[in-house]
Amino acid sequence: MNPDALHLWRAPRWALAVLLATLGMLGPFSIDTYIPAFAGIASSLDATPLQMQQTLSAYLFGFAFMSLFHGALSDSVGRRPVVLWGLAAFTLASMGCALSQSIGQLVFFRAVQGLTTGAGIVVSRAVVRDMFSPAQAQKVMSQITIFFGVAPAIAPMIGGVLFAQLGWHSVFWFLTAVGVALWVANYKLLPETLHISQRQPLKVSNLLQGYWKLGLDPRFLLLALASGVPFNGMFLYVLSAPVFLGEHLALAPTQFFWFFIIVISGIMSGAFASGRMAGRLAPKQQIKYGFAIMLGIALINLLANALFDAHVAWAMFPVAIFAFGWAMMVPVITLLVLDLHPDRRGMASSLQAFIGASANGVVAGVIAPLVMHSAVALAAASLAMLSVGLFAWVGLHRRWPVIGRIIEHPVG
Repeated sequence: MNPDALHLWRAPRWALAVLLATLGMLGPFSIDTYIPAFAGIASSLDATPLQMQQTLSAYLFGFAFMSLFHGALSDSVGRRPVVLWGLAAFTLASMGCALSQSIGQLVFFRAVQGLTTGAGIVVSRAVVRDMFSPAQAQKVMSQITIFFGVAPAIAPMIGGVLFAQLGWHSVFWFLTAVGVALWVANYKLLPETLHISQRQPLKVSNLLQGYWKLGLDPRFLLLALASGVPFNGMFLYVLSAPVFLGEHLALAPTQFFWFFIIVISGIMSGAFASGRMAGRLAPKQQIKYGFAIMLGIALINLLANALFDAHVAWAMFPVAIFAFGWAMMVPVITLLVLDLHPDRRGMASSLQAFIGASANGVVAGVIAPLVMHSAVALAAASLAMLSVGLFAWVGLHRRWPVIGRIIEHPVG
């Protein structure tokens, strides 16, 4: 951690968690706020469903690509400049979306949004480890997850109200205002947390050397898979919400918010439990419990859907319990990723985000459309997503059984 950390932030720890969580919330807001306006945008710009899907795909692939560089740049020039420049570019891209007069223009500016949004998300993780010791960092990461969990629940509600009252352009003007507010808040409050002695040279050769070092480290790749892929076990249901809720559970669109409230409650409860366990339970035990909860409920969910027709009385709760298990273990695995190569924490966060975003993109563009029309297929795909992460963690722990001690005894 930064040797001057105690002097950089004198406010309560939760206040920094809120500031960093708002950076992380920018991603869900950029995706979920405009989804209620899909039909209105398509009608206004004379766009086909495929073209509207491209506005989401362009964002996701832009996010995944640029995630490779945000953290690496922050290792060289500092955390603060990358966050501020990223927010400024996001604000301009949001303005471009609001002013778009054709679907082509909207797809372009959505791609630019994706390229810029990751700056705050990726860099905020590195800031946590710059500022706090391992046990404290886990508590802060858990607090961030709690605040972050609110975004997917309220974003569609805000977007729906704005679209209904002011039209689809207002959704992107809202995101523009969010960008301005975040830039001002971070300009005034966010300190530079990367100590001058810890900066990496800004050279192509040095960046390539870092990518090579992390990319060839099987421990890093397995940890990134263990943290990034299981998320899709619940994200799959979020992406399939119109079909899952509307067709399988026969809910009206005005009732969809119950699903998001239930799932977000699971995330926030799991993150709260993770924070309470910090310093009290060994990291590998906490990860083990998280995976055990996800595996158990995923198997029950698959069996229940195979034996019974999905019903609103029970079908949403397995997703929430799955979310609880994921939120309980992911702060710990994220810290393991960051502390595996402490001299490259920004780059590690970048590559972790890239792997997670790439998995999200594949699920959104390929897997969800294939399985969403069958409740059994949804449950099976959810279990498969979990299994990738579980096998990665089991393989890692068997090959390197001391891996969980990095948080307890960090290398830097």
